Amino acid sequence: MESTYTYAVFFFILGALIAGVFGIYQNLKWKKLLKSTEGLLESERLIKETLRKENALAFKLKEEVEADLGKKYDEASKLIKTMDIDILLLQKDNEETEALIKTTQPELHNLKIKLIEAQNTIARLKSQLNERS
Repeated sequence: MESTYTYAVFFFILGALIAGVFGIYQNLKWKKLLKSTEGLLESERLIKETLRKENALAFKLKEEVEADLGKKYDEASKLIKTMDIDILLLQKDNEETEALIKTTQPELHNLKIKLIEAQNTIARLKSQLNERS
């Protein structure tokens, strides 16, 4: 009977050692997995931080471009208004000049009108010639 107890104690101790080794192995495996996961999380945090910085920079650049384009738009609007005023003044001046020429020198006015009509006719003939080609 004594040998049975000895075998039982031996196998119990052997089982406890195997369970201990298996437990240690599992513990090491979980520690390695935990370390890997922590590394992955740290990597993701760094990527997130980098993207946040890049996003902030892109937003700042966007605001700068919008401000620059706003200034250019305002300048262009002012220039267009000035050009519109200049065009109106030129038209008024041309109308006054035409009226003056018409009243003081009607022959010169008639020749000018004929010249404009001849130029229009030449332009029409050229476009017709280009259409046929």
